[in-house]
Amino acid sequence: MLSRRLRLPYSAGLVAAGLSFAALPFAPHVKLTRDLIFTALLPPLLFEAAIYLNWRRVQRDFRVIGTLATLGVVISGVITATGMHLLAKWEWSAALAFGALIAATDPVSVIATFRDAKAHGRLMVLIESESLFNDGTASVAFALAVGAVAGQSVTTVDVAATLVRMVGGGILCGALVGFGTILLAGRTEDHLVEITLTTIAAYGSFLLADHLGLSGVLATIAAGMAMANFARRGQISERGQVAVRAFWEYAAFVANSVVFLLIGASGEGHGFSIVPAMVAVAVVLVSRGAAIYSCCLLFYRSSLQVAMKQQNALVWGGLRGAVALALALGLPDSFPRKSEIKMVSFAVVAFSVFVQGLTMAPFLRWIGEIPRGEEGLENSPPESAVDR
Repeated sequence: MLSRRLRLPYSAGLVAAGLSFAALPFAPHVKLTRDLIFTALLPPLLFEAAIYLNWRRVQRDFRVIGTLATLGVVISGVITATGMHLLAKWEWSAALAFGALIAATDPVSVIATFRDAKAHGRLMVLIESESLFNDGTASVAFALAVGAVAGQSVTTVDVAATLVRMVGGGILCGALVGFGTILLAGRTEDHLVEITLTTIAAYGSFLLADHLGLSGVLATIAAGMAMANFARRGQISERGQVAVRAFWEYAAFVANSVVFLLIGASGEGHGFSIVPAMVAVAVVLVSRGAAIYSCCLLFYRSSLQVAMKQQNALVWGGLRGAVALALALGLPDSFPRKSEIKMVSFAVVAFSVFVQGLTMAPFLRWIGEIPRGEEGLENSPPESAVDR
C-alpha cells in the first residue's frame, strides 16, 4: 500500500522492506534456498502467467519469441561469460556457470514490472512469452556448465540430447498433467474441487518433471496453457472459472510478494565487492543488448519485424530475479567461486529491481509504448485477472 502511495513498483518496495528488515538487530536469520524458490514459490507464478497467456498472439510471433528464447539466451550467456573471464579475471568454469544462470530473463520480475507499468500489445506478448520460455534454454546451459566442471564430457550430441530431453520432455510432461487434471475437473461442478485440481496441475507438473530430470518451468507453463485452453471450452464450470481466476490472481500476488521480500531479507548481497558487481551488471546489460538487436535483425524487413522502440524496451526490460538467485544458491559447495557468483547474481538482481524496475514506466512512456498518465503507478489498483 505504501509503495502504491509513493508510486513505486511494489517489487522494489518489498525488496527495500526486506533489506530494512534484515538490518534490524532483532531480525531472525532468513535463508533463501533454491528449493524454496523452485518448489514452493515459482510454480504458482508460472501457472498464473500461463493461464492468461494470449496463445493466438504468441502463435503469430512464435518465431521471434523462439529465437529470443534460444539463440538470444546463448548469445547473452556467451558474451557474459567472456566478459567475466576477461574483465573480472574469473576462470572459465565460474564465468560460464554465471553466464548460463544469468542469461535468461526472470518471469517473476519481468511480468510483475511490466504489468505494474501497464504495458500492453505486442511488447507485452514478446517480453512475457520470452521470459517464460527462455528459462528452458538457460536451465540446459546451466546443467551442462555445472556438469563440465564436475568432469563430465560434453559433446554436441550431449547438448542436443539434453535439450530435447529437458525441453521436449518438460513440455510433454506438463501437457499430460494438464490434460489429465482438466478431464477430472470436467466431472465435477464443485468450484473448490476445480481449484484444487488446478493447484495439483501447477505443483504436480513441476515436481514430476523435476523428479524426472526435465524442465519443471516448461512443464508448469505447458500444464497451465493446456488447462486454460480446455477451461474455455467448458471443461470447468462458469462459477469454477471465476473462482479459479480469483484464486490464482491471489496466489501469484502472494508468491510474488514473498519472493521479493525474501530477496531483500536474505542478506545474500551484504558485504559484496563493488568491482565484480559493477563488471557483472555492465556485461549483463551489454550481452542483453547484443542478443536482442542481433536476433531482431534476423526479422528485418519481414512481417515479423520488431520496431526499434520495442527492441529498446526488450533490452531495458530484461530483468533478472529469483530464478537466477535460485540457480546460484543451488551450486555445489565445492563449485569454483560459488560465494562470488552468489554475490554478483544478487548485485544484478538488485540493479534490475531498483534501477530498471523503477525506471521502466518512465522509459516506456518516453519511447511511446504507453501514453502519458497510463502507467499503473499513477492509477488506482492494477487490472484484475478477470479483466486481463
